[in-house]
Amino acid sequence: MQTNVLNYRIILEPDKRTGTNEAGYAAYCPTLGLADGGDTIEEAIANMKKLIEFHLECLIKEKQPLPVDSEEEIVVTTKVHIPKDQNFSFA
Repeated sequence: MQTNVLNYRIILEPDKRTGTNEAGYAAYCPTLGLADGGDTIEEAIANMKKLIEFHLECLIKEKQPLPVDSEEEIVVTTKVHIPKDQNFSFA
């Protein structure tokens, strides 16, 4: 069977578990509107991959089109220097 490879953007954020306050990671796939998480970065990514595959399988079974990320979009992060005494908050 021939297959196509699709790339999906996953955004990871440090997170605290509701109720236990244990550290973990939240993972989001904005293109598909999916969210999951894990105790580690690797686990959060693996859980999202499984969820994305399951979601796409469901769309295929329902004969729905598969949303894909725009190939024109570029996502990057950058580091900037600020004064050490500057107060800041996490968004």
